[in-house]
Amino acid sequence: MEFKAKDIATLLHGVVEGDPEIGVNDVAKIEEGRAGTLAFLANPKYEPYIYSTRASIVLVDKTFVPAKPLSCTLIRVASAYEAFATLLQLYDSLQPRPTGIEQPSYIGEGVTLGKELYIGAFAYIGKGAKVGDHVQIYPHVYIGEGVEIGEHTVIYSGVHIYARCRVGASCILHSGAVIGADGFGFVPDGEGYKKIPQIGNVIIEDRVEIGANTCVDRATMGSTMIREGVKLDNLIQVAHNAVVGRNTVMAAQSGVAGSAKLGERCVIGGQAGVVGHLTLADGTHLTAQSGLSVNTKANAIMRGSPAFDVAKYQRCYVLFRRLPELYEQIKELDRRVKSLNQHSSKE
Repeated sequence: MEFKAKDIATLLHGVVEGDPEIGVNDVAKIEEGRAGTLAFLANPKYEPYIYSTRASIVLVDKTFVPAKPLSCTLIRVASAYEAFATLLQLYDSLQPRPTGIEQPSYIGEGVTLGKELYIGAFAYIGKGAKVGDHVQIYPHVYIGEGVEIGEHTVIYSGVHIYARCRVGASCILHSGAVIGADGFGFVPDGEGYKKIPQIGNVIIEDRVEIGANTCVDRATMGSTMIREGVKLDNLIQVAHNAVVGRNTVMAAQSGVAGSAKLGERCVIGGQAGVVGHLTLADGTHLTAQSGLSVNTKANAIMRGSPAFDVAKYQRCYVLFRRLPELYEQIKELDRRVKSLNQHSSKE
């Protein structure tokens, strides 16, 4: 399907600069653009490519001022990155979706199924589960007894959702995600450990996306909570009874220990860790590979392991990088002091 520049501009509330009739039928990165594709320029580091790209149309910010002549048609928008995301969402929505119930699959007693579903082969839906309208359940998914799935949610192959957990509407769970495995609860028992039964569940609210091979553990009692709009990357661990606040994002290989509470709009960098029972205020940023062991204030930016205020961290890091030089200066001063002392003692 081909779209003209003038139609794309209308959709994005943009302005065409060039040929409004030129058409595209695919998208491409700006450095790999070819005739008939649409690209975008959002990062100034990629500006050199706009002068050589063969893309027919390029989305740019309204403020972009070209330094050289261009061969492509521009569409100026408020935010090129956001506009491109909107186009990709539209493109994705036009793709065909599987429908129907494939065999072999298992649907237990008392299961409630919504309208226009897709249930892939070898999927298992346990007794008493509730599946909303337009849900897509891909092959080899396990949905335990009493699980609830909201409408328009997509569950990709290999996801496991344990008993009594709840997943909201318009969520996406990627392959290998495990929702509701036992929390890590043990009590010392002589020379070993006794398991504490984990009798709670996991509640995932609407519009949550959970990456591949991410684990969200069930609560010991009550619920582990993933609030509305949360985005979890691949390979993340969220422990029992943790709460991840609305619209918080977490990058790959990060982890949240038991009973920690993350506020709204927090940003957790890759390989970062949050100690159990902490409270992160709204808007907290924890940079990559940091380890947080204290509560935070609203909109705090924390860095390091243990993590502390980023401004203080940066000042400390300047000193840290100079340690070899400072050490040599200290040795030189020590040598001079010893020399002065020896000279004084001879007098």
